[in-house]
Amino acid sequence: MNHPDGPKTATVHPTAPAGARPLLIAPSVLAADLTRLGEEVRGAEQAGADVIHLDVMDGVFVPNISFGPPVCAAVRAETRLPVWTHLMIQQPERYIDTFREAGSDQIVVHTEACVHLYRVLQQIRATGAHAGVALNPHTPLDSLLWVRDLLDSVLIMTVNPGFGGQSFLESTLPKIKAARDLVGPNVDIIVDGGIDERTARAVVAEGANALVAGTSVFRHTGGMVEGVRALRAAACAGALCG
Repeated sequence: MNHPDGPKTATVHPTAPAGARPLLIAPSVLAADLTRLGEEVRGAEQAGADVIHLDVMDGVFVPNISFGPPVCAAVRAETRLPVWTHLMIQQPERYIDTFREAGSDQIVVHTEACVHLYRVLQQIRATGAHAGVALNPHTPLDSLLWVRDLLDSVLIMTVNPGFGGQSFLESTLPKIKAARDLVGPNVDIIVDGGIDERTARAVVAEGANALVAGTSVFRHTGGMVEGVRALRAAACAGALCG
């Protein structure tokens, strides 16, 4: 189902303080039923999601293999929402153009996987996509100091990457606040891993504004509408929405 009207634009939550980054709920396709991919993606959009998130794994950088550009293209065809692609792969520069052509609006690469991070971010921006850097739980924020001028987002892994459904690592909370302090108010701080109603409130209180959530949206016992609603309510309680 193609959407000639073009992608939706995320808006700041109506009760957010002036100048706040938009609160973004980004369901991760990793937790979707891939036998019903189009239906799942359309359902997430109808439920009120702001972004569709793709976790791309190569079995080398992380101990799992997920999916590649064809799935990205299939998702792009089913939604007007922005599509964010999180490349958990070695040498991501080999695939940036391909994922952009497949429909990625933002491409996030791991600092641990990039020998020349500045060059890779320049490459992403040259395609017209937004550029982001992801950091594993143990990785310090130091590398961001030298690429801040190229960042649209910073993704903080709040689990060890590779598998969905893991428990949130509480030790990552101070890192979220440090990332927000480092990059300022005009960059999205994304959190990925173990995000549910409880942890959504905690991470937003530390400065995150974009929540990647798989199980708590696609497998919520009350359905996707309730999953998105519950996350948004919890995030607002965490301070973003006053």
